[in-house]
Amino acid sequence: MTLKKKIPTRMCVGCHEMKSKKELVRIVKSQDGVISIDLTGKKPGRGAYICFNIDCLEKAKKGKKLERTFEKTIEPEIYARLKEELENINAQ
Repeated sequence: MTLKKKIPTRMCVGCHEMKSKKELVRIVKSQDGVISIDLTGKKPGRGAYICFNIDCLEKAKKGKKLERTFEKTIEPEIYARLKEELENINAQ
């Protein structure tokens, strides 16, 4: 009898698709209130997942989904930094 290993899935806040954690990038709000991309998926704090697709980030921005998740107003500079980091990840 072989046991199947359970693959953890999360929902993208932009497109609302369920995907494995490896197909998503985690955006985390630390206890200090700093929002950043967590490539390891292990940083402490409140997390939200988004596809590597920049369109999903734009959908999340338009619908203020990250602001609702983190219960904090997110400045445009933070969205610009997240977009730049996603572009760097996609370029690799």
